[in-house]
Amino acid sequence: MVKIRLKRMGQKKAPFYRVVVADQRSPRDGRFIAEIGYYDPTKEPSVIKFDEEAAKQWLANGAQPTDTVAKLLKVAGIEK
Repeated sequence: MVKIRLKRMGQKKAPFYRVVVADQRSPRDGRFIAEIGYYDPTKEPSVIKFDEEAAKQWLANGAQPTDTVAKLLKVAGIEK
């Protein structure tokens, strides 16, 4: 199954996340299929950017977002 999830980047105690499409069996920061956005919770307000077309395409093809990514998609205005 393909999941849309967060990949942690950045330094210790300063996380930065990339929103990636990956096989659910691959490790959190491991191999992924495509990168469709990023999320930076350290800024005020938090920065959320998505490639809208790619996100909608992956959702239409059956990729399942994790709970956190589903919330971010809702905030960004991209509904499943």
